[in-house]
Amino acid sequence: MAELLSSSLLLRLLLCFALGSIPFALMSMWGTGIDITKYGSGNPGFNNVLRYSKWRSAICLAGDAGKGWVAVWLCQQASEPALYGWLFGIVAVLGHSFSPMLSFRGGKGIATGAGAMLRMYPAVLLPCVGLYILLRMIGGKLQWSERGFIASFSASVLFVLLIAMREGFPVAWAGFALLAFVAWRHKKNIEILMGAR
Repeated sequence: MAELLSSSLLLRLLLCFALGSIPFALMSMWGTGIDITKYGSGNPGFNNVLRYSKWRSAICLAGDAGKGWVAVWLCQQASEPALYGWLFGIVAVLGHSFSPMLSFRGGKGIATGAGAMLRMYPAVLLPCVGLYILLRMIGGKLQWSERGFIASFSASVLFVLLIAMREGFPVAWAGFALLAFVAWRHKKNIEILMGAR
């Protein structure tokens, strides 16, 4: 029985990785003749597509967040603890960041992680979305450098802190692990911000 459960878990993790690896940033640019991995920052994610087109970035955001949501929805069983949902969401983020369809390159994972968290904690995610929108508006007005990163990472930090207060440990550790991964994926953005000071 344990072996069967392990096989089932492995198959679900592979499914999450496969879902995460779907490159919606590239797909949202179909018909433009532009390879998003060679445009702007070169990152195949929402913020880079936004540099080109608002409506195409909306498609990218829906796809990237949607695959995180679907991964948890499909793979987490009702009887399983919350940590399983985090595991499936994190593996979907890994698929997004190291997509076999992009030679094991990919985006930075915030939208996919947000989609997974929306499935598990919709009420907690809402204030984080509000913070993201607010910081994007302020950053646009003040012409902040890396305003997309500032808004999305700040919203991610708020989310993990709210989960830590609500759920405690060990669930919060999964959130901090995902946050650390996202920070590592954004190291160039952080370096740019540090250099601007």
